[in-house]
Amino acid sequence: MSGQYSDPKLKIFALNSNKPLAEKIAEAVGVPLGKISVDRFSDGEIRINIEESIRGDEVFIVQSTSAPVNDNLMELLIMIDALRRASAATINVVIPYYGYARQDRKVRSREPITAKLVADMLEKAGATRVVALDLHAAQIQGFFDIPVDHLMGAPLLADYFLTNGLEKDAVVVSPDHGGVTRARKLAEFLKAPIAIIDKRRPKANVAEVMNIIGSVDGKRCILIDDMIDTAGTITLAAQALKDAGAVEVYVCATHPVFSGPAIERIEKSPIKEMVITDSINLPEDKKIDKVVQVSVGPLIGDVIKRIHEHKPVSPLFKNRFHKED
Repeated sequence: MSGQYSDPKLKIFALNSNKPLAEKIAEAVGVPLGKISVDRFSDGEIRINIEESIRGDEVFIVQSTSAPVNDNLMELLIMIDALRRASAATINVVIPYYGYARQDRKVRSREPITAKLVADMLEKAGATRVVALDLHAAQIQGFFDIPVDHLMGAPLLADYFLTNGLEKDAVVVSPDHGGVTRARKLAEFLKAPIAIIDKRRPKANVAEVMNIIGSVDGKRCILIDDMIDTAGTITLAAQALKDAGAVEVYVCATHPVFSGPAIERIEKSPIKEMVITDSINLPEDKKIDKVVQVSVGPLIGDVIKRIHEHKPVSPLFKNRFHKED
């Protein structure tokens, strides 16, 4: 790990959504987490106090807008406002998991575009930069008029499979047509072919698997998605791959939302392992044997140091954990 970082003008603060990840990020950078108090008034309103001077500092706030989404989002907005009023030089918002990202366009009449609304709120509060990890749709970057560093989980997830020799006889599988780009990126790291599951979704959180495009018979299948929510889609996909002759089915995803019946579905499914990151803090009851976590802390720590030192972030997207032939 890094030693003490020399520049006292760099500050990292953690709000309540994912303190364990924030601690790993601060350790990777080599700075202590900043001192703040986050509590509530008797009626539930959030009260934040920054307990050290940040005047003229470059500040990074770590907060995933995961469940409880609205509480975590309000915490973040209030913290940004406090930093702006305390004369921070820059306010960099590190959002490992960006909530409300699924509503990034109007699918039906009279629907909101909530991903854009949240972007507007963060900017209006005073954010000067956003660091995000695997946004549900890459074009969400364009909803901001401030710089956005969009990090990828694929190198980290690929490293897990490469380290454990699981890339042999592997096929990377996208659970739908929309995830093909993500699957292709992982397949490049693993030097594996891809397959696509063609499915029809009659309504939200209900998926019906139709057929598999590509060869999976006798292969180790690695399903990849950006998030696992209720796990309905991914467990149906895993069963379809098994039925099509897959020897083993692994799943990897950046964001373990794991809502509703997700854990029960994963337990009962033919999935051998589900490899996820710590972008969302998992409670103990969701840490089951099938779930393996890899940390994004060192990656985000490196990004923070590069931003602070005005160095490019793009080298971190390539060959971070292994060298290409």
